[in-house]
Amino acid sequence: MSTALIDTIAAIATAEGPAGVAVVRLSGPDAWSIAEQLVRHPGTPMTRRRAGRFFHAQIADPASGAVMDDGLVLLFRAPASFTGEDVVELQVHGGLAPPRAVLRAVLAAGARLAAPGEFTRRAFLNGRIDLTQAEAVMDLVHARSERAAQAARAQLAGGLGQKIEALYGDAIALCADVEAQLDFEAGELPPRVRGEAEAVRTSIQERIARLLATTREGALLRHGATVVIGGCPNAGKSSLLNALLGKDRAIVSHKAGTTRDMIEESVVLDGIHLRLTDTAGLRETESFVEQEGVARARHALENADLVIYLIDVSRPLAEQHPHLFTRIFREEPSRILFVRNKIDLPSRISPDSLADLSPIISLSLRTGEGLPELKAALVRQLGTENEATVQPAVAERHSAELATTAEALHKGGELLTGDDSRLVLAAGEFRRAADALGRIIGKSCSKDLLDSIFSRFCLGK
Repeated sequence: MSTALIDTIAAIATAEGPAGVAVVRLSGPDAWSIAEQLVRHPGTPMTRRRAGRFFHAQIADPASGAVMDDGLVLLFRAPASFTGEDVVELQVHGGLAPPRAVLRAVLAAGARLAAPGEFTRRAFLNGRIDLTQAEAVMDLVHARSERAAQAARAQLAGGLGQKIEALYGDAIALCADVEAQLDFEAGELPPRVRGEAEAVRTSIQERIARLLATTREGALLRHGATVVIGGCPNAGKSSLLNALLGKDRAIVSHKAGTTRDMIEESVVLDGIHLRLTDTAGLRETESFVEQEGVARARHALENADLVIYLIDVSRPLAEQHPHLFTRIFREEPSRILFVRNKIDLPSRISPDSLADLSPIISLSLRTGEGLPELKAALVRQLGTENEATVQPAVAERHSAELATTAEALHKGGELLTGDDSRLVLAAGEFRRAADALGRIIGKSCSKDLLDSIFSRFCLGK
């Protein structure tokens, strides 16, 4: 896919703030000639130099001739650049003032300030990358863990786009085969033709199911997991938060009700970004402030990706929160990990009374016993065990389009098994499936969709 883009855009491509180097990037048909107005260097004029080279130069204001900075100039010719256009990168000193001054001079020389994500958008429009690869750029920039970065790199390398491209090609072929059957008179269509079309449809649907199975992993990699620590007062919730963080973040006290509000911190565990939340102890109380804390704790527990529920074995179970076995935990056991805490103290809870709880981990935060097992169980419960090779996982947008594809394929399959008069309806469903796949990689997408995707990018990307 190519487009006739006649203007030249520019932006600071690195984060603002103290740094050794900042990059001002230009892309478009006049990138070289605009940069030539700022670059002061001996020898061959910049516009006559070979692409794929860099050189040191002074960067001067074209209007006044005053030198603003000095640095490296990198030259790229279309189509061998990230955007597929002529590109110049000016590597100047970092900070706030130097790159801003250079950018102002570049804009005064004829460039336009790039919109958020416009460099990546041009790379997509010029056929350098597909839409999943464009989204991977944003995933990589925002990756909060190495596993998230690995998944983004795999997607940027085309790991997801190639699979969708193959599915799209098969869906288009299926549409063509079914539409070709419309030319036959009733009863003339060889029986094997329907069978072959059904086999292709089934193959597409099975591959889509495998991709949809990665939706949860994709959400965890991109956004992290919300892990809420719950339990009665003095069960050890704040101590567990500190242990998982490896620092004293929450106040620990033997006095019940110390934690009145939620405490949130982030940590990376086995390559997964976790948002840990310590909550107020669950109990009945006359204190209005503590009541509000308990209400917030319940809300956090209900909306968590995973709950670590602490049970203090040094106290009778009857003294602990009566809503231990709430409806949400009974109906969604995969969202809760029970922990028998304070196993270094004499137990006042019989093992039989906790026999129905699974999975359950035994822990002593005083001695550290059971903490490695808890971390491993936490990762296992989230379904994110570390693998040697991290594969790209679908995002919410991809998942919605894949669900549409699966629905259309299912309806088309039902119509395909009917009489010949329903073939035109089946062909319509298969065309709807192909369109949904095409929107994932950008084969068929509206300007509004592109605006929505690239508006989430930062300037310079």
